[in-house]
Formats: sequence, C-alpha cells, structure tokens
Amino acid sequence: MEKFTIPTKIISGSDSLKVLAAFESKKVLFVCDPFLDGSDTLKEIEHELPGSAEIKVFSDVKPNPPLTNITEGVRVYQEFVPDVIITLGGGSAIDTAKAIRNFGEKILDQQLECFVAIPTTSGTGSEVTNTAVVSDEANHAKFPIINDHLIPDIAILYPQLVMSAPKSVTAYSGLDVMTHSLESLVARDGNLFTEALAEKAIDVIGKELVTAYREPDNLEVRKVVHEAATAAGLAFNTAGLGITHSIAHQLGAQFHVPHGLACAMLLPHVVAFNAQDKACEEKYACAARKAGIADADSSNHMAVRQLIRKLQKMMRQMNCPETLAAFGVKPADAKQACATIIAAAKEDGTFPGNPIVPTDEQLAAVYKKVIE
Repeated sequence: MEKFTIPTKIISGSDSLKVLAAFESKKVLFVCDPFLDGSDTLKEIEHELPGSAEIKVFSDVKPNPPLTNITEGVRVYQEFVPDVIITLGGGSAIDTAKAIRNFGEKILDQQLECFVAIPTTSGTGSEVTNTAVVSDEANHAKFPIINDHLIPDIAILYPQLVMSAPKSVTAYSGLDVMTHSLESLVARDGNLFTEALAEKAIDVIGKELVTAYREPDNLEVRKVVHEAATAAGLAFNTAGLGITHSIAHQLGAQFHVPHGLACAMLLPHVVAFNAQDKACEEKYACAARKAGIADADSSNHMAVRQLIRKLQKMMRQMNCPETLAAFGVKPADAKQACATIIAAAKEDGTFPGNPIVPTDEQLAAVYKKVIE
C-alpha cells in the first residue's frame, strides 16, 4: 500500500502573509532567528496579525539546534501557554519550534490550535515535514525527532523574505533542495507522487538556483526556487532520504560543516554509488533528461554522468568548497573520525531510506571521497 498526504496548507506569493489575519484574540509565540527579533521583517509580519493577538518572541535559536536552547524555549512555552506558534527563519528556527512544540505540548498536556511555518531560506523543506533534527552538543551527535504531529498546519512562502539571504545561504540551501530531490527520487518509500515532485524540483533548481545566487533581487526566480524547496520537502517527507543525509549529519556534528554544503559535497558520490542499481540509474537519467541536464538521446549511464557533472559545476559556479579540506578541515582529523562517522551514519534516521544498503566499507569509501 502506498500513501501520500499533504496535511499542510501551503500559501505562496507576495500577499501570502494576509492569512495571519485569522488569529483573532490568540496568544502567538514567535520562534525566530536572533537577528529577526525587533527587525522590520518581524514587525511587518506582526502587523499582519489582528490587534487583539498577544505576542511573545523566542529568538534564542542556534544552527543545528542544541538541546540547551530547546530547553529554554520549552520554559518560555510553559510560561506563555500559546494558542499558536509562528516560526520564522531557516531550518534551524523551524526545527527549534518543532522541538519546543513537541516537549511543550507533552508537559502541559495541551495541544496548539495552529502551527505556522514561514521559511526565510529556500532549502530545508522543514515547513512541510514531520522531522526536527536536534544536536546533543555534549556527545557531538545529532538525532531526529520524527512525528507526523509536528508537520506545520500552514506554510507561508513569502518570497521577499529570502531575497536578503547571504549568497552562501542561497547556495547551500538550494543544493540541499537538490539533495532532497535526488535522494527522495530513488528512496525506498517513493511513489509516483513523490517522484513527480522530486523531478520538478530537480528541473527548477538545475535551471534557476545559480541565477538566484547571482541575481538575489530577482523576485520571480526567488519565488520559484522557494516553491521548489517546499515541493522537495513534500517528496522526501513521504519517500525518505538516504546516505547523503546520514553522512552529512555527521559532518555537521563533527566538523560544523553547514548542512546544505555537507550534502552537496557528498551528493555526486552518492548518486554514482546508487546508480549501480539499474532502477536507480534509470530514475536519475530520466529526471536529468526531463530537466535538460542530460541529452535527450543519451544512454542512462551517460545521463547520470552528465547529472554528476552538473552538480559539480553548480558548486563551482557558486564558490562552494567541494571537500572537507577545502572547507578547512585537516585531512588527518577527517580520516581519524572515519569510524565514528560511519557508525553514527548507520544509526541516522535517514539511513534506511537509501535504495542500496551499503556495507561499512562502501560508506567509508563515499566519505573518503570528500576528505581532500
């Protein structure tokens, strides 16, 4: 039996914030990135709420959300007892809000009326997924909280919010979208619906991401890339992911590599590994041809090679380091961490989605390709 549901109401466009007018006389807890607290952006969004709404802001959000910050957020949740959470920011802010909701509702034994996500980056897809990735800094580990109850009720795709993102954020988050798309395309729980969303996101990111990087004020391009990120999120929320993510999570935990960059480093090598399976090779090749990445008459093998070259070219066009050494990690340190990274990758929640179950040696071989 196959299943595909979209529990999130997705509102996109320059007038999408108007949906917030529905929260009459509600207690609204904002969970946002620190630089947004007191900003004109937050004031603009608050202005869309009815005057009767009571507002509280929690902005102690950090990359790779650590348990210590989430604990503080839960304390604020308990004191304020919100009706609505509006989370505004990148993946870390949305994941922080999900984790706060998860623990806050359990402690108070009282559910939110509505959970709204407004992403300010085009990448994680967290605005439509059931997962929050949390960091245990003391043990240098990441772990996911996975529960369909955590999927936001409303996702607001307001493209103006992503136009001020630093170039590196545009690049890394966009390459995360490509990773979500290519991993969900071949993941174990994929189906016709997830493949369709993944293929469209591959097409959009392949054509438009570098333009968004070079022309940050291009609203039309920003909007379509923003929507592609959500489409890819819908795809992987059902289909699953794979070993690109299971290893990338460890690169973030061990060496603080930004998540999208870690995925981008690994993705070409994982595509090559998974393409050993003929069904995967055909899916990659078909998507590459549809996106104009591969020639229409190319063989499956050649189409996958063209796809890999496209991924590597996009990284170079956006000045992304392609190895840990280029990022600043000493090769000796990376090699020494190999056994720890492989062991943790096998325990990661994304590992089971990979279409091929790799041996430890195969996982290590993929990891070693990004060391230097």
